[in-house]
Amino acid sequence: MTGRVAAVNLGIVTEARWAGDASGRSGIDKRPVDGPVLIRADGVVGDFIGERAHHGGPDQAVYAYAEEDAAWWAAELGRPVRSGGFGENLSTYAVDVTGAVIGEQWQVGSALLQVTKPRTPCTTFAGFWGVPDLIKRFTARALPGAYLRVLREGEVGSGDPIEVVERPAHGVTIGEVFRATSLEPELLPRVLEAEGLPESIREKARRRLAPRG
Repeated sequence: MTGRVAAVNLGIVTEARWAGDASGRSGIDKRPVDGPVLIRADGVVGDFIGERAHHGGPDQAVYAYAEEDAAWWAAELGRPVRSGGFGENLSTYAVDVTGAVIGEQWQVGSALLQVTKPRTPCTTFAGFWGVPDLIKRFTARALPGAYLRVLREGEVGSGDPIEVVERPAHGVTIGEVFRATSLEPELLPRVLEAEGLPESIREKARRRLAPRG
């Protein structure tokens, strides 16, 4: 089955005065839009990003989350979870987002995107959902979704196919990086094998592996 874009979602300005949020405004509340949307190197045109110190940027230009994983959460919480409910720009269908390899390239619409890193849950995420222990539960579930950088700018719309056009041989996945940095530190040496991994995560792995004396 060919993967596809189930929805393209743009953030609206949300007052996010939850514990741990410094900016007071967030773009975590993303809503599906009609028609194609332009994706540039610095992000999705029309998307609001509140705290740019921790969100957005070249390595986090686009966030993708799988519809299938969202459906699991809807059942777990006993409430509907709409497209964009995870703060994702691209809701995907029939795409193994957690199994995507770091550096993997996706042809989506006329854009070329590259898988970079997993999403790290934050207090804004938990506050937006109104689930105090969401960070712990999201981490334990270990299906974080994937950030993508933009290799070629282009337009993306709902229904567009998602085609993996290149996959690095190292095989280090989004799921492995997430587990290595949150649950299973024994995976950290393997994470360092991944070309294309953002330097912030690479440095974090090096620090945790450095001998302590």
